[in-house]
Amino acid sequence: MSPDLFQPAFDAVGSGVWLTILITVASFVLGQIVALPLALALISPRRWLWFPASVYTFLLRGSPLLVQLFIVYYGLAQIEAVRDSFLWPVLRNALYCAILTIGLNSAAYSAEIIAGGIRALPKGQWEAGHALGLHRASLLARVILPQAYRSILPTIGNEFILVLKSSTLASVVTVMEMTGAARVFVARSYAPFETFFIAGIIYLLMGAAIGWLFKRIERRVAIPGR
Repeated sequence: MSPDLFQPAFDAVGSGVWLTILITVASFVLGQIVALPLALALISPRRWLWFPASVYTFLLRGSPLLVQLFIVYYGLAQIEAVRDSFLWPVLRNALYCAILTIGLNSAAYSAEIIAGGIRALPKGQWEAGHALGLHRASLLARVILPQAYRSILPTIGNEFILVLKSSTLASVVTVMEMTGAARVFVARSYAPFETFFIAGIIYLLMGAAIGWLFKRIERRVAIPGR
């Protein structure tokens, strides 16, 4: 271990911080957007809705994220119809593929979280809404989802941190976020301890910041007296 290498290692790893933040935030937002309709499909009594959603969550939660990333980035490029489609400008870009894959993977986990939060609500909430004459969409938007999200907010915060950790896999498809930048520096300097120690500290601080943010949000939306 050489103390003189910590500063160069910090500079090298730091060059990928903003790309890591971009991948993490974009993937998390995409995951939450996709997760809500998936969760509503999971709780639907209609088989043609819940069955495809269940298959989706089963496949993406049951297979490694790294394999999914390889399939999206390397596998889809082998299909001529994909190369000729409007999706090709996105799928040929490693950064977009990483965001898409991590986001869709996060959506599978988040959908089960949201569906669990909705199922945990007392049935009286639904009955009271129907008694007031609320349509299903209004009942979900005004009564059910606010309560469900309030109860699952800590778990959603944990999912955000897991997305941050998943962003490290983007380096395997040539995206130079923090882990990718760290690997390049290690190949030049042969200083893995200093480099990945710095990277680990930065990831730890970023995870702590996300945890702090969600704690603040929890306090803001908490029911008074609880």
